[in-house]
Amino acid sequence: MNDLSTILSEPVARLGATTITLGHALAFGVLLFLGLFVALVIALWRSAKARAVAAAEAADHARDAEARMAGILQSQAEMQGRMGAIAEVFGARQAELTQSIGQRLDAMTGRLGQTMTEQTKSTHESLAKLQERLAIIDVAQGNIQSLAGQVVQLQAILSNKQTRGAFGQSRMEAIVADGLPHGAYEFQATLSNGSRPDCLVKMPNGAPSLAIDAKFPLEAWNAIRAADGADLQKAASQAFRRDIEIHVRDISEKYLIQGETQDTAFMFVPSESVFAEIHENFEAIVHKAHRARVVIVSPSLLMLSIQVIQAILKDARMRE
Repeated sequence: MNDLSTILSEPVARLGATTITLGHALAFGVLLFLGLFVALVIALWRSAKARAVAAAEAADHARDAEARMAGILQSQAEMQGRMGAIAEVFGARQAELTQSIGQRLDAMTGRLGQTMTEQTKSTHESLAKLQERLAIIDVAQGNIQSLAGQVVQLQAILSNKQTRGAFGQSRMEAIVADGLPHGAYEFQATLSNGSRPDCLVKMPNGAPSLAIDAKFPLEAWNAIRAADGADLQKAASQAFRRDIEIHVRDISEKYLIQGETQDTAFMFVPSESVFAEIHENFEAIVHKAHRARVVIVSPSLLMLSIQVIQAILKDARMRE
């Protein structure tokens, strides 16, 4: 024991004035070892605590993940259920749509077939009517060709003065003869002054007769139609106006006889177009003829006048 104390009290180092013995060194080493041991225990405790906290946090994360996974699985199951329901609905709708389209296609096919049948029938009928009309057109074309030949003959008649006068005379005679009874008129009758009007219409109750002239001058009119240029047309118009005025004056002087003929005479124009042209572009001639007590009449106006005279004659016979 004394030897141990002696050993421990032996100096082993000197720090300045302080002598460090072996016992001091051993005590310091023990204290150092205890400090290191306590530090190691604390470190291990802290590490264990940290691992426990980490494990708790990991367990929490695991529980959260499991809860989320369970929610995802539940949502997936619900989604699968909904997708199955939607698939069933779409399948039913598709079946209904397919059935509806099939029915409509069948109905449309039936209507198209019926329409095609009706269209074919209508086409055949139209073709039959077209053939009938073509046959009528062929006949009409033949009539037109015949009429064209007659028009050429009419042009030949109108190109000659004497034949043109005969044409106007024959047309006037046809209108009068168709409208009045026989004995109510006289063609080429001779008046007391030696003049011979183309027709005298005998009025009832001893009234003076109505004189009609059919020798309308058409030479100047044809010259107007054939005039090429303003100067030639103006000259032809002046010649036409002059010929009409002369003819009106001759009718007034020859056929208006007091007590023997009416105080008005008719100047017959054998063409409606010429009559319309006179009233449209030669109004002064019409006024001069009215002042000379000469009425310019077309075929339609002459026919109307003859009908009026016929009515007067019928009234006179009824009164008798």
